Amino acid sequence: MADPRFFEVAGPFTADELALAANATLRGPVGKCVLRGVAPIDIAGPEDVTFLNNRSYLPKLADCRAGLCILSPADADRAPGHLPLLVSPAPYMAFARVSRRFHPPRPAVPGVHPRAIVEDGAKLGDGVEIGPGAVVMAGAEIGDGSIIQANAVIDRNTVIGRNCVIGAGAYVGFAILGDRVYIYTGARIGQDGFGFASDPAVGHVRIPQVGRVLIGNDVEVGANSTVDRGAGPDTVIGDGCMIDNLVTLGHNVRLGRGCVIVAQVGVAGSSVLGDFVVAGGQVGIAGHLRVGAGTQLAAKSGVITDVPAGAVWGGYPAVPVRDWHRQSVTLAKLIRRRDQEQE
Repeated sequence: MADPRFFEVAGPFTADELALAANATLRGPVGKCVLRGVAPIDIAGPEDVTFLNNRSYLPKLADCRAGLCILSPADADRAPGHLPLLVSPAPYMAFARVSRRFHPPRPAVPGVHPRAIVEDGAKLGDGVEIGPGAVVMAGAEIGDGSIIQANAVIDRNTVIGRNCVIGAGAYVGFAILGDRVYIYTGARIGQDGFGFASDPAVGHVRIPQVGRVLIGNDVEVGANSTVDRGAGPDTVIGDGCMIDNLVTLGHNVRLGRGCVIVAQVGVAGSSVLGDFVVAGGQVGIAGHLRVGAGTQLAAKSGVITDVPAGAVWGGYPAVPVRDWHRQSVTLAKLIRRRDQEQE
């Protein structure tokens, strides 16, 4: 059970209510059980909901005592008869929906903390919460129900949509955010891009970065990530993108809808990622490239050329994943052959 001192806890719920929330089907001895939380499969009790998405956990079903277990139709056929089931073709998504019923996002507590600063000319929507030490500068607009946490800074004329959360210590400037955007603690949105001209005689001369950051609806930007504002064109993050911690997006980068960018990814300036691109941890993407829609990039890949839509690439430099595997196998064979010849 989640600690209510730290997390919102709702419920209890009936199995029928959770089945409706998950768009899933009840099966087995469900009865009139009341569910109060979610728990892992090996410790869940009669008032807990659990799930099975990894088949390596199938043997644990025999001893599972959960009040409700979410799993796929194929795995449901292998479940013991004593276990109440919630059957879904997408069990992980069903679990996410059920979990959000028990732990909904914390609503804003309307009001401005006495130690916050809201400058004249800033516009606060209905039900906005401004935490201690937060600064909202002149001309900024905060949409209804949004939360600006402690010590966050909203720079002048920045627009924050409705029901957004700007995490503690974050900075948002030169930016227009849609609705339901979550900027996690310590993130930096809208700072100068890395742009300058160099000459041996005069050194480095900075180029003014006069673009913005445009963020769509339902976007998350993880803790301590940075999104540079554009140099002239804008930096754009499409609707529904999920950006992990410690990610860097350079100036003029454009992400399509629903991209998933995992921790420590770096995307250099002016590169464009299509809809639903997935970049694994520590991927590096050079500047001025195009990565096609639906592409998957394996962790630690180094992308230095354009990537076609729907591709699965990996390695450094990144190539189609089958070629990468062949390269790895060939290199291993060459090393073994060399070792044998030296014996």
